[in-house]
Amino acid sequence: MQRISAGTIHFSELDERIRSCADSDIIVDDCTGQRYIASGLSGKRISVNGIPGNALGSYLDGCDITVNGNVQDATGDTMNGGTIVVHGNAGDATGYAMRGGGIYVRGNTGYRAGIHMKAFKEQQPAVVIGGKAGSFLGEYQAGGTIIVLDLEPPKTVDGKRVLGSPAERPITGAFCATGMHGGAIYLRTDTPPQLPSQIMIDTAKGKNIPEIAAYIDRFCEYFPDVNKSRILSSTFCILKANTKNPYKQMYTHN
Repeated sequence: MQRISAGTIHFSELDERIRSCADSDIIVDDCTGQRYIASGLSGKRISVNGIPGNALGSYLDGCDITVNGNVQDATGDTMNGGTIVVHGNAGDATGYAMRGGGIYVRGNTGYRAGIHMKAFKEQQPAVVIGGKAGSFLGEYQAGGTIIVLDLEPPKTVDGKRVLGSPAERPITGAFCATGMHGGAIYLRTDTPPQLPSQIMIDTAKGKNIPEIAAYIDRFCEYFPDVNKSRILSSTFCILKANTKNPYKQMYTHN
């Protein structure tokens, strides 16, 4: 196992050290906002202590990344495979244009999580958010799975307190599923947000939704403080595109 101290070194130098490291297991200490960590990388297991900058794991192709803190914007941008586990909160555009793999965030995420997500055959991306999501969740989603659990925020990450959003804030912000034409969004709530007419809403208990079972199992493995039985006994709103009233009619000439 190799340890790398990020400190104040330039992101390009940090990225080169990670890529050229002979060890497959790497710990990055003292991360101070360096961007593009593990961009396009495969075959390594990386643990980050501190706060990585934008585009952590962009175009990721098979690495497993664990962040013992918060992350900034565009985490997992266009990632193809692998896993990103965030023990704190995430910024905007988490999982932007994601094409495979999984992102698991214990806390909240900002605007436009899962925007332009897509799937193909065995490439089935997933974003699981333990807290709440901002506006434009699943905007233009074309495939994959988004799950928002609205759990209490983690009390600490690496011994430091993590601040969460106010409990009265809705599970997601405005314009949820705008332009969505594939995939599914699962919200742990019995009060669905205001949605476009092109979106269908169904409700079910978590234990009766087999499509999310494996993702919930993994989430609870990554974050042992989470009560799995509570999640499975809760009501979920299931959002999917209405194929009888598709968005494509709004954007194409018939």
